[in-house]
Amino acid sequence: MNSRDRLTRTRRWVVKIGSALLTADGKGLDRESVAAWVAQMAARAESGVELVLVSSGAVAEGMSRMGWTRRPQALHGLQAAAAIGQMGLVQAWESAFQKHGLHTAQVLLTHEDLSNRRRYLNARSTLRALVELGVVPVINENDAVANEELRFGDNDTLAALVANLVEADLLILLTDQAGLYDSDPRNNPAARLLDEARVDDPELDAMAGGSGGALGRGGMATKLRAARLAARSGTPTVIAPGARPGILVEIAAGDTVGTLLIPSQGAEAARKRWLAGQLQVRGRLVLDAGAVKVLRGSGRSLLAVGVKSVEGRFDRGEVVACVGPDGSEVARGLVNYDSEETRRIQGRPSGEIAAILGYVDDEELIHRDNLVLV
Repeated sequence: MNSRDRLTRTRRWVVKIGSALLTADGKGLDRESVAAWVAQMAARAESGVELVLVSSGAVAEGMSRMGWTRRPQALHGLQAAAAIGQMGLVQAWESAFQKHGLHTAQVLLTHEDLSNRRRYLNARSTLRALVELGVVPVINENDAVANEELRFGDNDTLAALVANLVEADLLILLTDQAGLYDSDPRNNPAARLLDEARVDDPELDAMAGGSGGALGRGGMATKLRAARLAARSGTPTVIAPGARPGILVEIAAGDTVGTLLIPSQGAEAARKRWLAGQLQVRGRLVLDAGAVKVLRGSGRSLLAVGVKSVEGRFDRGEVVACVGPDGSEVARGLVNYDSEETRRIQGRPSGEIAAILGYVDDEELIHRDNLVLV
């Protein structure tokens, strides 16, 4: 069975649709296209596929309602546009799905919801309950309240993290392009569309190019990055032309359409998948060469003796990055001691922790079950 044929057996989809598609390049919500996508998704639901929809378009719809032609630059302006547009966006999806007898649920997320372990688990439980009920979650970033430090950056990244969250079988990124080309088709008429590629192929970075248009924040580079995030949980990604009639039907049939990006490894444990998806870390541990070798080669826990220096402030249980002597990130994980404690025990054997701190919480600075290579 080839890679495309395997898509016919996927049972849980995360579908992301971008602003340019949803709003006809800023002219307002394209309800005709919304109806067409919903009809295709309803057919998949009828066949037993569980659906999660990540919908952009709130800011663009808000701009359209207010008659604005330029995307606001100030954060409060973007938040206002998102709050205005979210009303129409949700109404459009709800009414379209109701025509097919499907219920929807609005879910607005910020990065903090997925970086906090407890909130992450709550979000996962809620989304799982919804899909088990046959309800289609309609997810968007909570732009109206998220500050710049807590933003996902684009809904491609959000969709990938949601795919990790719900353990999706397939991530579909619908865009206004036919897929990923080997060079920019806007500048090279001979550019070739890639049918399939391994997501970790380094040559893809040069092919992905720059950012998206005026309405959206994502381009092919963010879609490639999203596909790599989704691949951490073994989820393949299809980047496909959303305006193409019957596009979701074609994908479900295993037709060669768009670009299929295939993970190079199987699913990771849920806890490690959560760690790998974190976009923000609370501090950094600079490791010596020996510790880097042990982590990469043996999959063992990180001990304090392998740490050369500590950067930032963090509490016990927060996510920290582990970097090598050259500054490149090696791993990240949940640290067992806060930043001040870690500074006191860095470079020292585990047997000396009690004498230094007066107590021992754990012999390991980061246990291997709470550590993931990046």
